[in-house]
Amino acid sequence: MSSFYSSIVQIFLIAFGVVTGASLFSGLGAVLTNTPPLKAMTDVAGSIKIWAIAASLGGTFSSFAMIEKGLFEGEIRTLIKQVFYILISLTGANTGYEFIKLLQRCSSIWGK
Repeated sequence: MSSFYSSIVQIFLIAFGVVTGASLFSGLGAVLTNTPPLKAMTDVAGSIKIWAIAASLGGTFSSFAMIEKGLFEGEIRTLIKQVFYILISLTGANTGYEFIKLLQRCSSIWGK
């Protein structure tokens, strides 16, 4: 059971890290190209969420194979586990997106 919990933590943090990492590096690129970094960061964070979910699950084919196994071979526990992994991944990606939006909202405090 500890493997299940460690998988949940890893999936969440991978999805979170993909969104925040890509956004921060796009902000760095925006600074280097003299464009507004917070807008670039928010745009990238919104568009990369689906890729963060796929990356945190280890690719989409293995997830679909597990869902297929749960549906067609009657392994309900596997199906529920995979759906839970997808929900945790989605939560991690959305948390990363909200973190970047929080940085944008806090920019008025830090000054422009």
